[in-house]
Parts: sequence; C-alpha cells; structure tokens
Amino acid sequence: MIQAQGQMDQRLKLLLEIQELDIKMIRLMRVKKQRQKELKQIESLRTELKEQLALKEEEISEINKQVKGLEEKIQELTDKYKKFEAQQASIKKVEEFNALTQEMTAVEREKVALETQTSNILDKKVAEEEILEKIKESLTSSETSSQELEKEIKANIDQINEEGQQLKTERDALIDKVDPEILTIYERLLRNKKDRVIVPIENRACSGCHIALTLQHENLVRKGENVIFCEHCSRIHFWQESEAVEGTTVATKRRRRRTVKA
Repeated sequence: MIQAQGQMDQRLKLLLEIQELDIKMIRLMRVKKQRQKELKQIESLRTELKEQLALKEEEISEINKQVKGLEEKIQELTDKYKKFEAQQASIKKVEEFNALTQEMTAVEREKVALETQTSNILDKKVAEEEILEKIKESLTSSETSSQELEKEIKANIDQINEEGQQLKTERDALIDKVDPEILTIYERLLRNKKDRVIVPIENRACSGCHIALTLQHENLVRKGENVIFCEHCSRIHFWQESEAVEGTTVATKRRRRRTVKA
C-alpha cells in the first residue's frame, strides 16, 4: 500500500495528535482508578469497624444473657435455702435436722460457685465494654476524618471525568479524518500496550522497545511511503524530521532536546 509522502505525513500527524489525547486519557484513567481504590479502602475500613462493633455488641448481649441466667439460678438457690431454714425450725428429730443441714450446705456451696462464676463473667463484660467503647471511638474518628478526604477524592474524580470528556470530544473531532484501516491497527496496538504505539526512530533503534534496527528499515521510515512497523514490538515508526510531526507535541519535544544538546 504505497502512498504519497504528503498523504502519509498527514495520516501520521493526525494519528500522533490522537495518540497524545489517548495517552492523556490513559493517564487520567490510572489516576481515577487509584482514587477509586482509595475510596474503597476508606469504606472498607469503616465497614470493618462497623462489623467489629456489631460483633462486640452481640458478644456483650450473650454475656448479659449468661449473667441473667446465673442470677436466676442464684435466686432459686437462695429461695431453696430459706425454705430449708423454715423447715428446719419446725423439725424436732436430730436425724431430720442433720439431713436438712447437709442439704443447706450443698445449696450454699452451689450458690457460692455460681456467684464466683457470675463475678468472673461480669469482669469479662467490663473488659468487653471497654473494647466496645474503643471501637466506637475509632469508628467516630474514622467517619469524621474521612469525610473531608472522601469529599476531596470525589471532587478529583469529577474533575478527571470532566477532563476525560473534553479529551474524548477532541479525539472524536479527529477520528473522521483518519484512514479507518490504519486507525483500526493503531487502536489494536494501543489496547495491547496501553502506551505510545507510534514512536520515532532514535539512533537507529525503536524508541518503544529500544532494539536496534537495520539501515534498510530506517530508510523505509525516512521515505514515509508506507506505514512501517517495528519488526520487534510491532509499533508504528516515523522519522522525527518528517513534516508529519511539525506542530505536534513530538516536534516540541524534539526542539527541546536540540536546545539542551546545544
């Protein structure tokens, strides 16, 4: 597919302009994804604290149920002990009196054991309630401190969306002017590499993969009669002295490098 030099230059120039817009959009999308990731991390931390809070409240609720059950058993034993006391006062036989005394001793021993168990559980409840308060404080602090950060991140994402839409509008205005065949090739390369795919030859090497090229390859690129692909990385090559890059970002960078060398 041989084209006139001027036609090829124009095609490359349009593609280079589109490429600069695409690279800007790719960079914006990377920043946007990072900012969205930060939002998810903030929400994840808040969700984790809420889950910890709910779990701790459930644990304390279970402790309260245990304490209530033990207190009911202690009360039953207290009532039972008083009943035995009342019965003992009316008993005249020594054998019956001693039998009741043994039962009262057993009740009292069981009651003491339950009271000790209740005391230990109440100590545990105090410790769990302290942890619960710390979780509440962390959650409140997290929600307060993250509000401004979330606001800033969302504003930044809105700005990125706006810039992206402007770039897309500029890109759409150029698309209709480009040869559909070469545009399809360019977009396929861009999807694969997510980086510049139309690159200059520098010191007889591809500036994309940095692998040396043959003199014949360089001459073909200089002529600009065909679309020339790098035989190593498949990027499209152009010659930096070509009229195709005049007025583009590439030309500006080239002039800057010359100035620095001078």
